[in-house]
Amino acid sequence: MDTALSFEEFASTRARRLFQLAHLMCGDWHQAQDLVQTTLAKMYAAWARLRRGRDEPGLDAYARKVLLRTYLSHRRLRRSSELVTAELPEAATGPDSSDLRLTLAFAVAQLPPRNRAVVALHYLEDHSTEAVAELLGMSVSAVKSLNTRSLAKLREILADDRELLHRH
Repeated sequence: MDTALSFEEFASTRARRLFQLAHLMCGDWHQAQDLVQTTLAKMYAAWARLRRGRDEPGLDAYARKVLLRTYLSHRRLRRSSELVTAELPEAATGPDSSDLRLTLAFAVAQLPPRNRAVVALHYLEDHSTEAVAELLGMSVSAVKSLNTRSLAKLREILADDRELLHRH
């Protein structure tokens, strides 16, 4: 009973932050909820073992790692079911320029999954390059490269949105 209560306390205090990270990575409110729920379910199943071997910061790091792996795994599974078409759908209009948060979320959502994860961990979660590399199971140089390409792509997307707004 004590273990379940401890898990409930952990889940209730961390769910919002995990949701924010998940939403930034996937860009979909419902998918972010599913990712957090799956992450917490996986942690609950192993809670007794996890609690013995980790302090609170260690549990937080483990939760982020489970969330990231669940997200990346989900993206790989979904990719195989995507339907290829000859024509592109009509382009969606960008978010209102007065809301910087929505504009950034729109831009980040256009990045590939690993790039989103790097940006979210580095800038939202404020992790060092080394910590991001460890969480994603990548080399530091790979994280630096993804980060550089991600920032360049975000600048490009935001510049395109700015041009589009000035034309209208």
